[in-house]
Amino acid sequence: MDSRSTPARLTETATVKLSRPFLLLISAIYILAGLFFRDPWKTDDVVGLATMVSALAQPDGSALLAPQIGVLAHAQDGPLVTWVGAAVIWLFAPLFDMFMPAHDGAIIASRLPNLLWFSILVASVWYGSYLLGRRPEPQPLELPFGGEPSAHDYGRMIADAALLLILATVGIVWRMHETSEVPALIAFQALAFYAVARTIDRPLSGAVTLGIALGAAFLTRGWIGALPIILASIFAFHPQGALWPRRAWLLLSAAIALAIGLAWWIPLKIHAPYWAQNWWLWNSHSFGLPQTEVLLSLLRDLPWFLWPTWPFALLALWSWRAWLASPHIWVPLMFMAWPLLTMCFLADVFEPEYALMAVPTAVLAAFSLPTLRRAVVNSLDWFAVMCFSLTAATVWLGWFALHTGWPQQIHHNITRLTRGYEITVSWPAVFIALVGTLAWVALVRWRLHNKPAALWRGTVLSAGGLITTWLLLVTLWMPVLDYVRSYRQVSGELAKVLQQHAGGQCVRALGVGVGQRASFLVFNRIDFSYDSQCELILQQTTQQAVREGSVGFPDSATVLWQGRRPADRDEMFRLLRVTR
Repeated sequence: MDSRSTPARLTETATVKLSRPFLLLISAIYILAGLFFRDPWKTDDVVGLATMVSALAQPDGSALLAPQIGVLAHAQDGPLVTWVGAAVIWLFAPLFDMFMPAHDGAIIASRLPNLLWFSILVASVWYGSYLLGRRPEPQPLELPFGGEPSAHDYGRMIADAALLLILATVGIVWRMHETSEVPALIAFQALAFYAVARTIDRPLSGAVTLGIALGAAFLTRGWIGALPIILASIFAFHPQGALWPRRAWLLLSAAIALAIGLAWWIPLKIHAPYWAQNWWLWNSHSFGLPQTEVLLSLLRDLPWFLWPTWPFALLALWSWRAWLASPHIWVPLMFMAWPLLTMCFLADVFEPEYALMAVPTAVLAAFSLPTLRRAVVNSLDWFAVMCFSLTAATVWLGWFALHTGWPQQIHHNITRLTRGYEITVSWPAVFIALVGTLAWVALVRWRLHNKPAALWRGTVLSAGGLITTWLLLVTLWMPVLDYVRSYRQVSGELAKVLQQHAGGQCVRALGVGVGQRASFLVFNRIDFSYDSQCELILQQTTQQAVREGSVGFPDSATVLWQGRRPADRDEMFRLLRVTR
C-alpha cells in the first residue's frame, strides 16, 4: 500500500504522551464512583448478587454448579460471575459485617469483582489498540521535512484515545457498576480482542489468551454472549490480512475454550440435568428469525447507547476503506459486526447485548481521529464542553430544585416520581460533587487556555465530562436512586410480618418476579417454597387490580399484609393466608 495515500495526517506534537497518573486517576474515579455504598437495584444487579448468596447458602456446592436464586433455578447465563462473586463474599463479607448491618457486608463484597472486570477491560483495550496502532498499515503520512510521529508514539496515542472513548461511552457506565454478567462479558470480549491482536506477532500467547477469553465468555453468558465473540475471532483472520498466516493457532484456542466449557457442562449434565435442560432451552429459544420490533429497537436505542463513539467508528470505516483488510480496521470491525448481526437474530435485545458493541466501536473511533481535520476536531471539543457542561448543570439544577422547591415545576416533577421520600442532605457527598464540578471546570479551562495540540484532547473532554456527570449522579442523587430502585424497605416490612405470622411455616410465591424474589433473598434472606401445601402466599399484583377486585386468590384467603415501594405507583405485594 502506498503510504503517501494514507488518510492519517498528523505531526509528532499531536501524539504527545498523555500523563499516566491522570489516565489512572480518571479510570479509578470512573469505576469507584457509584460502585459501593448503595443498594443493589432491580433487576440484573440484584439477581447477580442473589445467585452468589444462594451459592454460599448451599454447602453441597449445587448452587455453584447450577446457579440458583434461593430455590429457584436461574437457568440462564453461566456460573462464572457467581463463582467469582461467591468466593469474594466468602473472603471479605465477614470483615465488612464487623462495621455495617447484617447482609450489607455481602453487598459491598459482591462489588469487588467489578474492579477485576474493569481492569481486564481497560488493559485489554489499551494494549490491543496499541498493538494495532503501531503496525505499519495505520501509520500517518510521511512529511517532506520529517516531524511525523514514530510508530510507538502513534500506537500509544491510539491506545490512549481508545481507552478514553470506552470511558466516554454513555451506555455502559451504569452496567460496569452492577453485579451481573455484563461487566465480565465486556471484559472478556476486550480480552479476546487483545488476544487476536497479540496473535499477529506472538501467536502462542495470543492463542492461549483467546482460548481463555472465549471459554470465560461462554461461562459468563452462555451462547448469547459467547457466539458473537467466537465468530468475530474466527472471521478476524482475513485471507488478505496479517493474521491469515496464523490461522492454524485457532485450533489451540478452540481446544482451550472447549476444555473450559466442558469442564463445567459435563458435571452439570450429571448432577443437575433439569437445570442443564432448561439452560439449553433458554439459550436455543433466544435465537430466531429477525423480527421487525427487534430491528426497530436497535435503530432506536443503539445510537444512544454507543454515544459518542459510533459516528467516529463509521467515519473510520469510510476514511480507511482502502485499508479495510488491514488488522487495525478489520479486527475491530469483526468484533463490531458480529454482535450486531447476532442481535438481529435474537428474540429479545437490550443493554446486555448492546454492551458487546462498546469496545470495538471505541477502538474504531480512535482510528478515525488521525483522519480528521483540525477544524473538525476543535468543533468536537466545543461540542463535548457544551454537552457535558449542560448535563452537569442539569444534575445540579434538579438537586437544587428538590431541596429548595425552586424552580417549582422541576420540583413538582421530581417529587411526583419520588413520593414519600424524606429529603436529606449528605454534606460529604455534596463536597465530593463540588470537587468533581471544579475538576471539570479546570479541565475545560485547560482546553481553552493551553490550546493543546494532542489529538487525544477531545477524548479527554468526553471522558471527563461523562465521569463528572456520573459522579454528580451517584453523589447528589444516590439516596433518591436507592429510594426509587431498591426493595430494601418493602423487604424489611415483609420480614417483620413473617416473623409475626409465619412461625416457621413455608411461604410460596404467586406472580413474584425474578428481580423481586432476588431482592427479598438479598436483603432479608427470605426464600420461597414450591410446596403447594404452604398456607402463606406472597402475591405480586397491581394496585389497579386490587381496586377493581380482579386480583385472583381464593375467597378463604386472609390478607395479612400488603405493601409496596412508595415510589412505585402500580406494583403491590400481598401476604395471604389460605385455610384449607
